[in-house]
Amino acid sequence: MSVDVETTGRRRSMAALLGGVAATNTSMVGASTASTLIGAEELTELWSGVPNAAGVLGTAAGTLWLAALMARRGTRSALSLGYLVAIVGAAVAGAAVASGQVLLLIFGMVLLGVGNGGAQLSRYCAADLYPPRRQGLAVGVIVWAGTVGAVFGPNLMDPSADVASRLGLPDLAGPFLVALLAAGICVLASAAMPRSRTAARRGANDPTPAQVWRHPVVSVALVSMIAGQLAMVALMTMTPLHMSSNHHGLTAVGVVLSGHMIGMFALAPLSGYLSDRFGGRAAILMGIGLLVTSVVVASWPAAHSSGLTRLVVSLFLLGWGWNLTFVGGSALLTQALTPAARRAVQGRVDALVWAASAVASVVAGVVLATTNYVVLSVAAGVVSLIPVPLLRRRPPAEESASAPEHADAVR
Repeated sequence: MSVDVETTGRRRSMAALLGGVAATNTSMVGASTASTLIGAEELTELWSGVPNAAGVLGTAAGTLWLAALMARRGTRSALSLGYLVAIVGAAVAGAAVASGQVLLLIFGMVLLGVGNGGAQLSRYCAADLYPPRRQGLAVGVIVWAGTVGAVFGPNLMDPSADVASRLGLPDLAGPFLVALLAAGICVLASAAMPRSRTAARRGANDPTPAQVWRHPVVSVALVSMIAGQLAMVALMTMTPLHMSSNHHGLTAVGVVLSGHMIGMFALAPLSGYLSDRFGGRAAILMGIGLLVTSVVVASWPAAHSSGLTRLVVSLFLLGWGWNLTFVGGSALLTQALTPAARRAVQGRVDALVWAASAVASVVAGVVLATTNYVVLSVAAGVVSLIPVPLLRRRPPAEESASAPEHADAVR
C-alpha cells in the first residue's frame, strides 16, 4: 500500500514538474526573442542584449532564492511562489511594451526570470525522486519538457502578435500575453503537487557548503555548465538579430529557433541515459564536440549572409550540444553528491551559470555590433572548449555515487 502511495505521489510530482517546465520554456522563448528585438529598437543594436540579460539575471536570483525556500518550506510552496512572481513579471513587461518604457520592460524580465529559476531547479527535484542509477534519466526527462517550448514557443510569436494587435497593443506585446497565460498554468501545476515534508535542517554530520564546493565534481560540473551556457546564449540571443539584419521575417526566425529549441530539449532523455550509462563526463565531452561542430557550420560564409538552412542546422547542433553539457553536468552533481550536499550547492551552481549567461547576452550584442556573426560564432566555439583540461584530469572514483540508494521524495 505504501509503495502504491509513493508511486502515485512520484507520478503526480513528475507531472507537475513537467507541466511547469513546459509552460515556462514556452513563454521564455517568445519573451526573450521579443525583448532582444525591442532592445535593438530602443537601446540600439549595441545594447540589444540588455533586456534578455535582465531575464537571465532574474533566473540566477530565482535559483538562489527558491533553492533556499525549498529547503525550508518544500518544493510545492517554493515553485508556486516563483511562478506567481512570473505572473507579475509578464504583466509588467506587457505593460512596458505597450507604453514604450524599456526600463519597465527590463524589470518585468527580471521577474519573469525568477519564475524561470524555479523551472530550472525542477530537474534536481525530479532527481530526488529516484535512486542514483536513474537520476540522470530523471534530469533528462524534466529537461525534455522544454520540447513543448521548442515546438510552440517560436511559432506562437506570429499568432500572439495578431492577438496583441486586435487588443490594440504593439505586436511585440504578444509574447508577454503568452507568458502571462503560461505562468498561470505553472501556478496551477505546482499547486497540484502532493503536500510534502520540508527538507530537514542540516545535521551535524552533513557537509558544510565550503566542504561541498571543494568536491572535485562540483568544479567540473560548474565549469562545463557555464561554458556550454555561454556558447549557447551568445549565439541563440543574437541569431534573431543577425537574421533580421539579413531581411528574414519573424516566420524564418521562428523556424530557426524551433530547430534550436528542439535540439535543446527533445533529446534530453537520451542525454540522461548517456549520463547514466557512460557517466556525466562522457556526456559533457559529446556536448562540447557538438558545440564546436555548430560553430563551424554557423561561421561558414553562407551562414553569414542568408543561409537559412545552415542556421537551422547550426542552431539545432548548438541546442543539442548545450543539452549534453547541461544534463551531463547536472547528472554529475546528482550522482556524486548526497541530497544534503546537493542542497548546499545546487542553487548557487545554477545562479552562477545563469549570471554568466547574462553577461554573455550583453557581450554578444557588443561583439555582433562591432564585428560580425562569424566572429561571434568562433568566440563561442573557443569558450565551449574551456572545460576540456578539467575533464581530462579525472581523480579516481570521482563519480562514484555517494547518495543513498533510495532518494527522498520531492522536498
